[in-house]
Amino acid sequence: MDFTHINEQGRAKMVDVTEKAETFREAIAEGTVHVSSDTMRLIKSGGIWKGDVLSVAQVAGIMAAKKTADIIPMCHPLCLTAVDIHFTLTETEIKIEASVKCKGSTGVEMEALTAVSSAALTIYDMCKAVQRDIEINNIRLVYKNGGKSGEYRR
Repeated sequence: MDFTHINEQGRAKMVDVTEKAETFREAIAEGTVHVSSDTMRLIKSGGIWKGDVLSVAQVAGIMAAKKTADIIPMCHPLCLTAVDIHFTLTETEIKIEASVKCKGSTGVEMEALTAVSSAALTIYDMCKAVQRDIEINNIRLVYKNGGKSGEYRR
């Protein structure tokens, strides 16, 4: 398989998607933030002094998805049509799931992964004053659809 992001001189380039058809694209990514049960109690009760952890993380994830092309060098700027972030909480885990959609000529996997990453980092930032050993794990693509490669499920 040829590397699509390398030009004839062996240097980085942005892939040319000019001739690709615009189709519906969707991607879902997930990741997990591990906290102590004490930290989780503070998150759930609103006891983190910086504010509502999950609300801030949700907005951060949405903003990050929209700005992916600004921070990942070879990503194309996309006109996203939907970004949604969901959290599932256990006693010591916050599972983050981001879904991203657009109609375009390239996929939205990087936007979904960036949304999860930013939401996880925001949770860390909001809670680091009460717990320093927070862990962020398993950020990964779980679903994508659209384009010539079709559907992928993890």
